[in-house]
This record gives sequence, structure tokens and C-alpha cells, in this order.
Amino acid sequence: MPFWDLQSRLGINVDGWMTTQCNEQPHNKAARCHVFQKEWIECAHGIGWTRAKKECQLEFEDFLECMHRTKLQKRLEAIRLQREKLIKEGKYTPPPCHSEKLEDSV
Repeated sequence: MPFWDLQSRLGINVDGWMTTQCNEQPHNKAARCHVFQKEWIECAHGIGWTRAKKECQLEFEDFLECMHRTKLQKRLEAIRLQREKLIKEGKYTPPPCHSEKLEDSV
């Protein structure tokens, strides 16, 4: 035990930064990525970091995707660019509710 236990005195947990999904959640509901983190931890438990990087790669990628949503962002960007391309070519006209200027129709 350290001489000054600052973490408990300040009410913070610096050591638990990677397992934030396992912390107590409001209304006792599981966190968004809790299932993916649990699968990754169960896969990597007891086999060591070197083997876990190879054998648990899919679970780790699923966990990171859930946390950061990088694939989702790339997909939404591709959809937005395709929409803009079709609008420029005149093959698609967005509905009035999606236009930037709103008109008073009421």
C-alpha cells in the first residue's frame, strides 16, 4: 500500500482505465460495449499477451469497433459522398425536409 492513497482519497480509479465497461453503471444496465469486452477478456485470460494478440484478434477488433465506431464512420462518410455525387449529377433530389433551408409551410 502506498504511503498516500490518493486514488481512494480523491475518489478516482486511474488503474481501471481499460475496464471501464465493467464498472458499475447507472440504473444497473450494462454498458454499450460490455459484451464485446467480456468476450475479449474471456478469450485472452490465461494465455498471455503474445498468444492473445494472435488468437483473440477478432474479439479485440469487435471491442475496438464498438468503442470507437471507426467502420461505421467510414460507411456513413461513403454514403454521404455518394449522396452528394448523385445530387451533383441530378439523379437524386433530396426531400424538402432534408434541405438546408426550411420554409414556413404551416
